[in-house]
Amino acid sequence: MRLSTRSLLPATALAATSALLTGCFAGAESATGDQGDGKRVRLAMMQPPRSGLSPLTDDAFKLSRWSTAETLVKLDADGNAVPALATKWRQSGRTWTFEIRDGVTFHDGTKLDAQAVVRSLTRAAGAAPKPRILDGVEVTTKAVDADTVTVTTAAEDPLVPQRLSSPQLSILAAKAYRGKSVNPLDAGTGPFELTKVNGTSSASLDRYDGYWGGKAKAPGIDVRFVPDGTARAAALRSGEADIVEAVPVSQAALLDEDLITEVPMPRTNTLYLNTGKGVFKDASLRAAAREAIDAKSIVEGVYEGRADVAQGLLGPALPWAAELRTPVQRAKAGKADGETVTIGTFTDRAELPEVAATLQQQLQKAGFKVKLDIREYANIEADMLAGAFDAFILSRATVLDSGDPAAYLYSDFASDGSFNIPQLADTKVDAAVTKAGETRTGETRRKAIIAAEAAVLGTDAAVPMLHERVIQGDAAGVVGAAHDPRERELVTADTYVK
Repeated sequence: MRLSTRSLLPATALAATSALLTGCFAGAESATGDQGDGKRVRLAMMQPPRSGLSPLTDDAFKLSRWSTAETLVKLDADGNAVPALATKWRQSGRTWTFEIRDGVTFHDGTKLDAQAVVRSLTRAAGAAPKPRILDGVEVTTKAVDADTVTVTTAAEDPLVPQRLSSPQLSILAAKAYRGKSVNPLDAGTGPFELTKVNGTSSASLDRYDGYWGGKAKAPGIDVRFVPDGTARAAALRSGEADIVEAVPVSQAALLDEDLITEVPMPRTNTLYLNTGKGVFKDASLRAAAREAIDAKSIVEGVYEGRADVAQGLLGPALPWAAELRTPVQRAKAGKADGETVTIGTFTDRAELPEVAATLQQQLQKAGFKVKLDIREYANIEADMLAGAFDAFILSRATVLDSGDPAAYLYSDFASDGSFNIPQLADTKVDAAVTKAGETRTGETRRKAIIAAEAAVLGTDAAVPMLHERVIQGDAAGVVGAAHDPRERELVTADTYVK
């Protein structure tokens, strides 16, 4: 694996970083677990919880990566649905029938049964906003008997099992749903029990010895949320963390090559252009912005070559996309003539502010006047979704929920998509993304997905720039940490620290 030759941080910067980490894992039982048979896993994560670890939000992926909350179905390496809390399933028209695994208990000791599944899935289906995997999908879940549930959709849906693999549709105990929000504390079914959450600073999990899949190898997990990428890398370098997620590209060269793993992932860095109002309501100016962007220089300058220049919304993690893609018809570029635009992005991913600065220069060279608005994600998300910016830079996972990009295309580009940053309302796009979602799995579905991608790209509502690779840091004593391009797994029952 190629490592960059960026120079080492000066001593003052390293000292400042060490100060950020002082006491980061203080109090964690990292030497030996409280159950006496190994070390607890010390985990440094990038983003703190946004919604109190509610599984109905993106926080669900934290619960999944900690192996505390589980779903009826999970995905194998090829994106196929395989058993989890459900052992088998069958389809009859709009209805799918799932058999619930016997012998599973929640962390509070209550038993998993059909009614528990109905409770969790019904709460998710009625949430506002819905989990994005349910965008445009009406779902009704009913118990047939104690061990069997049916899931019925308004229209026949070939992707129901894949949808049910989304961490946002995890199954929790009844206690999790006693208030308006969903509280996952002591309520999952996984090998680790979430026992303590300290706001946005830390969380603790202990091994759940009643786990249906067998005893976890580590006695527990101590999580610290460390938004600063330099601080996360320093935690690995200093031995304060065992596993570090999302090591910034700028820090990778400062770490021992043996401690980092680089995995191409289905994540695209995209410039979303506001089609609903402002400068980029004009298709010719969207085209001008697209033509002004030099993605190769961003890959080489910001990512040090640790990314792939985008040819479309879907990248090399889905090799079939490139095989099926054909040229896209787009509008002719107009002239910027000094038009002022505001680009938003967030600091949580260390590279994004650098991408913003580079784009600012490229667009100004093309005749735009560019202002930047850069904040933490938690402080900018609402404005982003409300269309408050002319453009927004986002690092977006394209198959995060179902292993299939149709849900992402609908969520981000359908008129009623819950994550429609470009405020796009295009009948051709709506028809194409709907068709993709309704087509049966296989080659025909893949062709429909690429047709939907082409429809989106033809509007210039989104300009894909590059496809990222995840860089994860694992200390020398770590065994069995997951390196998951879908960002669903990290610490599993097989992970431990020597």
